[in-house]
Amino acid sequence: MDSSSAAQCREVEAAMGGPLRLAALTGCRAHERCTGPQIRKMHQTRPKVYDATERVSLVSSFMASLLVGGYACIDETDGAGMNIMDIATRQLCEDALQATAPNLEERIGKLAPAHAVAGKISPYFVQSRFQFASSCLVIQWSGDNPNSLAGLTLSNPGDLAISLGTSDTVFGVTDSPEPTLEGNIFPNPVDPKTYMVLLCYKNGSLTREDLRNRYAERSWDMFNRLLEETAPLNGGKLGFYYKEHEILPPLPVGFRRYVVKNLTSGSLDEMVEEVGEFDPPSEVCAIIEGQFLSMRGHAEQCGLPVPPKRIIATGGASSNPTIFKIMASIFGCPVYTSQRSDSASLGAALRAAHGWLCNQQDEFVPFSSVYSGRIDRTSLSMNLAVPFGECEGDIELLNNYTLLVRKRLEIEQKLIGRFNRRELSGF
Repeated sequence: MDSSSAAQCREVEAAMGGPLRLAALTGCRAHERCTGPQIRKMHQTRPKVYDATERVSLVSSFMASLLVGGYACIDETDGAGMNIMDIATRQLCEDALQATAPNLEERIGKLAPAHAVAGKISPYFVQSRFQFASSCLVIQWSGDNPNSLAGLTLSNPGDLAISLGTSDTVFGVTDSPEPTLEGNIFPNPVDPKTYMVLLCYKNGSLTREDLRNRYAERSWDMFNRLLEETAPLNGGKLGFYYKEHEILPPLPVGFRRYVVKNLTSGSLDEMVEEVGEFDPPSEVCAIIEGQFLSMRGHAEQCGLPVPPKRIIATGGASSNPTIFKIMASIFGCPVYTSQRSDSASLGAALRAAHGWLCNQQDEFVPFSSVYSGRIDRTSLSMNLAVPFGECEGDIELLNNYTLLVRKRLEIEQKLIGRFNRRELSGF
């Protein structure tokens, strides 16, 4: 949620030839949360601290450093979130380093594959009350999202996870990433040949709860009944609901409503902006459909296969089967829910086992060999699974949702242009 390094983000983008070139090189444009702009801010505002800094670690590599008793490398997946790593070569990018801060490469150190060995456990953990075996290996640590991808057993292109929490996130695997100004692209932590794509939305569960309180008598049961009584596609009604300044797309706080009168029209002239509110069922449907339409459209733009092979839903709203049905219809694939709430810690444990196995065999081995036939059969709930394709109407509905996705993205671009013009004019 930090936005204090916005000025540094714009400086880095300008030095790198624009946000799109930076995204193509490092996997994302400069975001305030990225390590690179944060380092630049420290260099500019507290130069004595930066000059006295011997090493810059991510939280993940710092924790690994504590375990090995020395500086551990930053892993390539978490390292891609710094805005200073070339995602093609998986090495630090000289141009991005220079645009960020002086003498930064020596402070960052080398990067390492996520499955690599960081070192052996420090003697402290062997000789102290923890009594680790002296032969214990420490595998490179990574971030929560890469570990969640591993814990949800997403290992092949076409696998997609959607986390419905305070912030909604979409992440999946692709072998043909398309860098954009919206998503983040990382090396896949469990497969060096593919990539992980991450989309992040600020307006998640809190915004859904606000709509529930306004239009469904503060009741999820009422919310679901309103959803169920509303026909798919919501009569072409689209809503943009932002309680917080959204980052995907970059739009300010506000609720905006549109009606698409003709899905097959190629012009926005067929769209009418609603001055007032929709009726309660339409409002409830508009926020749920709108969030999934946006996720699908931006996932496709970043190179994720659509329709996916499957979706694994996590987070607070993932226990709602009514929402699942809409998700399955919009994405055109079966939806499952994870039985476990600890996918990140489970993924870290699986990655540790995977790194140990790669070290034992002295070569990279498929990640699925760690969990195949065990975790993948027990961690997904089949009771709440929503199939797709069993009814003839599914395909026709999917095609109509495809048209609605395009319309929504067109409106997004128009809104972004309008907002940018207002910013430039000082309003």
